[in-house]
Amino acid sequence: MTAQAFHGFEGSYLGDATRLNAGSVMECKICWSLYDPAQGCETWQVPPGTPFAALPDTWRCPTCDAPKEQFMVVHELSPQAHAIPDSTGTANTTPAAPQPRQSATPADNTAQHPSEQAVPPATLFARQLEATFRDIHANQMRGVPIVNAALNVKAVGFQERDGHILGVLITPWFMNLVQAPLPDTGGPTRASGEKVLLGFPSGDYEFTAVNRDQAGDLPPYLACSLFSPMFYFTTMLQAIETAQAALVSLMDPTLHPAYRPAPASNTPVAARTGRRALLTGNQNAQDNTHT
Repeated sequence: MTAQAFHGFEGSYLGDATRLNAGSVMECKICWSLYDPAQGCETWQVPPGTPFAALPDTWRCPTCDAPKEQFMVVHELSPQAHAIPDSTGTANTTPAAPQPRQSATPADNTAQHPSEQAVPPATLFARQLEATFRDIHANQMRGVPIVNAALNVKAVGFQERDGHILGVLITPWFMNLVQAPLPDTGGPTRASGEKVLLGFPSGDYEFTAVNRDQAGDLPPYLACSLFSPMFYFTTMLQAIETAQAALVSLMDPTLHPAYRPAPASNTPVAARTGRRALLTGNQNAQDNTHT
């Protein structure tokens, strides 16, 4: 019996492209990146006006490298509202197949998607970070030698912790721990470049203040460099897994310089905790990370 290739059917369209109309906007269920047919995909050089169903089987999420089957339908617009030009340049207004879900307010094009409503502060800040640095990537960093073309911008693991927001920001040119205050909690205003030592279960780490108030796109935050540049990474998935491991190690008290094992153990205690130890789980790892 000849083996047949298995095709996943995990997305909301069950892997059946005939369920989608030309205006289907899709979202990766792993990293929440969007594919909008009106915009295409710059990473894969897919031109605007390309429906999701027309993407090649080799196309993958430009942010996390997930396959097409991991994408879910965010919303579907009728061809009249979101016409995609055909090969002759004429808008295709062929009636679409029945739509699996309808907007609660179809007449209001400004209505928020449910995922945009009641967004937790940590998620909102992560989205602001991503939007800001994707703009920097597109408009200021293209062609700069320190940029790793295999990577993209991604905010990883952002959650509330002890009255702050904490996570890791990945860009094609750096990976940073980032801490920001919760909205309306106040706190000292620091000038950009000011250094501050923050304590975590695994040790104390030096952060640098970043204040972009003048741009109006982000509240002030603190950043601690883990990697710069980013040529150590060959895929976005590798970078994301490293960021997730760093957050786990950050909260590991056994990595703290003052940690003492059980009396029966003769394990030496490291003189200090370096940022590299966050990524390796090794207390004695040398910290050669560029700042």
